[in-house]
Amino acid sequence: MTKRFLFISDFDGTLSDKDFFHVLINRHFADQAEKLYADWDQKVMTDLEYLSRLFSRADRDQQELDEDIDAVPFDPDAKAVIEQVKKLGGDFVVISAGTDYYIKRIFEKQGITDVPVYSNPGVYADRGIQLQVDPNGPYFSELYGIDKQKLAKDLMKNYELVFYAGDSGPDLKAALLTDTIFAKGKLQPLLDQENRDYVAINNFKDVANYLSTHEEAIINGGR
Repeated sequence: MTKRFLFISDFDGTLSDKDFFHVLINRHFADQAEKLYADWDQKVMTDLEYLSRLFSRADRDQQELDEDIDAVPFDPDAKAVIEQVKKLGGDFVVISAGTDYYIKRIFEKQGITDVPVYSNPGVYADRGIQLQVDPNGPYFSELYGIDKQKLAKDLMKNYELVFYAGDSGPDLKAALLTDTIFAKGKLQPLLDQENRDYVAINNFKDVANYLSTHEEAIINGGR
């Protein structure tokens, strides 16, 4: 049975104003920050390897790590947008190349329920977050841990209309599959290079305004 519409969103830098790994670096690795950010920008290793090493080296007890997660600046309009999507008859899902360990805690703190989270599994152990990525999983990516494009393609199959919100390179291929793209940050010039139209946003208040002004089209499956 075909459903009305799906809203897929990235998490770090999209639903949040700062990536969780930035919070960790700034709070606990300030003396190494320049090198850590340079390594990330220059891609000296895969994103999966980088995050796995950084998260596992947090050297925090669980309560302290929870405090770090609580320091992630979550978009104040995101919850209202999720509720707006559901009110319009849509489903909201998150696809993240981070880890579900902090995403699920943030959603719980925000009172956000019934939102599937597709991300790299993580558990607290040895004073850090240990990623438990299955290399034999159907959506495994050597670069990111999770292949957003492949997963989005499968999720989209039963929907008439699909939205995507993202902010960076790992979102590009998945976003290009969808009908309407809400783009922040580095994703905007990447879409320009692809000659692909998008809705430029700074935050989820912009998304809320778009959904409000396009309600009739959304309800009618984009027609």
